[in-house]
Amino acid sequence: MRADAKKNRSQILTVARDVVTEHGADASMRDIARRAGVGLATMLRHFPTREALFEALLCTNLDTLTQKAVELERSTSADEALLSWFRELVAFAQNYRGVVTMMAASHTNPDSALYASCAAVHSAGARLLLRAQGQGTARADMNGDDLFALITALGWAVDQPSFAPRADHLVHLITSAILTNQPGNDFKKATS
Repeated sequence: MRADAKKNRSQILTVARDVVTEHGADASMRDIARRAGVGLATMLRHFPTREALFEALLCTNLDTLTQKAVELERSTSADEALLSWFRELVAFAQNYRGVVTMMAASHTNPDSALYASCAAVHSAGARLLLRAQGQGTARADMNGDDLFALITALGWAVDQPSFAPRADHLVHLITSAILTNQPGNDFKKATS
């Protein structure tokens, strides 16, 4: 890639990050190009679709969340690893309004530009859940798809202005329903 093309691509991504944080996933491609100081045609050469732009924009964050899951698997108790990762994923969803809907649609669509990153995050969460289940600290009647659905639902909820102030409380409610050893939940191990 030529130096000027690299510079344009980098500028587009920098501006896109700000615009998406400000306006959410429905941010205008034309507005991003204008703010980046490039023509729409230049932007579309780099990112022919909104999904391609989001894939480039979000890939680093999703890869970081996947790597974080690996680190947590090695260094933290199973329930704390799942809880910490869950909270980081919700914080990510809060930073990029509207991204949860795109992730939910992409994680089962191999033709989506976001598929690989979403599938990796989904798999990382499933591994953390299985580890917690193996140690008896998470509900045995759920799987990675259920976890991803709960994260998606919570991500959507905290994306709404009326629920955003209650994000921490909602995370606690959901994780209390998943983890069997959290204070205030009714899902105690059957063997207790």
